[in-house]
Amino acid sequence: MRIPPSRSRTLRGGTAAAAAAALVALGAVPALAAEAEPDLGVGTIAPIKGVQAGSAFSTPLTFLNKGTEEVPAVWVTYAVSPGLKAEETYKNCSYYTIPSYDEMPESNVAACRVEQPLKPGVLYGTAKPVSLKALDSAFRDNLRVGIGVNEPDTGDGGSSDPVQGTGDPLTLVEKGPADDADRKNHPESAASADVTAANTADFALTGAELKGEVGDKVTATVKFANKGPARVQGALDESVTTVDIRIPKGTSVVKPHDFCEVISKTHYRCGTSQSWVDVNGGESYPFVLRIDKAVGRTTGEISFSGQERPFDRNAANDTAQIVIDTGKGSDTSGSSGSTGGTGGTGGSSSTGGSGSTGSTSTTGGTGTTGGTGTTGGSADTGGSTTGGATPQTTGGGNLAATGSDSTAPLAGMAAAAVAAGGGIIWAVRRRSAARAN
Repeated sequence: MRIPPSRSRTLRGGTAAAAAAALVALGAVPALAAEAEPDLGVGTIAPIKGVQAGSAFSTPLTFLNKGTEEVPAVWVTYAVSPGLKAEETYKNCSYYTIPSYDEMPESNVAACRVEQPLKPGVLYGTAKPVSLKALDSAFRDNLRVGIGVNEPDTGDGGSSDPVQGTGDPLTLVEKGPADDADRKNHPESAASADVTAANTADFALTGAELKGEVGDKVTATVKFANKGPARVQGALDESVTTVDIRIPKGTSVVKPHDFCEVISKTHYRCGTSQSWVDVNGGESYPFVLRIDKAVGRTTGEISFSGQERPFDRNAANDTAQIVIDTGKGSDTSGSSGSTGGTGGTGGSSSTGGSGSTGSTSTTGGTGTTGGTGTTGGSADTGGSTTGGATPQTTGGGNLAATGSDSTAPLAGMAAAAVAAGGGIIWAVRRRSAARAN
């Protein structure tokens, strides 16, 4: 299930209009002949597997000047996803964090100025392997390494203040003349590798228990939370999981959540605002329901679907229910409804006209509330480690964003206009955060 498309895209460092104006201005200036960049390459990095959460590990890095001229100094950068950080710092490196933006997760960056020449056709490596640490939240992470002659851009002001390292400087040593295999193994000025840690994450669902009368509108809030200990990164531009919500009999949907698509009148499938979910992160899915018939105590089932979750070894909180006490007696759907009750996890209900006030119900569903509303947690590597969870059923279809005054899905609005691999979650995230507040 794809992440819901936004109606507009917010750019880093300003609005789309400002960015467009800047591009127009740039186009009006005669092009200047740019000095050719040195042809530098980073060696392919093998995937790093079986790392223990909370422990340190290291990896060797190699570099190659594929040009014909000596390069007097270079910038070497390495960046890791939120489950990792630098274990050892170097005094010629500055360390900072770039927060998540668009479809990209947060990144911990080291930018190192290496004041030594790189001869053409000579293979270089770090004097010793770069040391990293897997945090307690490590699971599906990523390492990215780059080399260039210009200082890396720290972003548009959203990054943290750089902190200078304190250890010995990061240095490069000659490993000998490069052959054809070395040149093939250093194709670009950047390389990346998956880092997989042995860890688990407990995905939990919480339902709602409400009470009302015929004609009432009540709000049932379903919650998905990652109780950790691992942060879970899914496939780029895909919901990290999906939640199936079935509406209780005797009720109908007045307003579903924006991240949910219609499967049938009583079945909705909900995605996530990002392709990752942080520890204690998740989503909230409020549904405004109308009680159409007095059918007594009626329930709707909630369950996970989509990607398998072998990392989730606690099946006890993988399902929940929406429970509504609709009362019994004659159908008075033509009359004005009363104020719907408030469920412990279901959220406050809306007022359904004049009438008496519904009672307050107890907390329903299984699992704990958890979560941070519609803020998910991350877009690097998919992958999974082995675990002892019951396989989950697989759901299909693309996630459509439902409009605020319609239950019809908006299929892929604005997705075709999105650059850089379909980054479509920024405006959704902003809208979701505003709703949560």
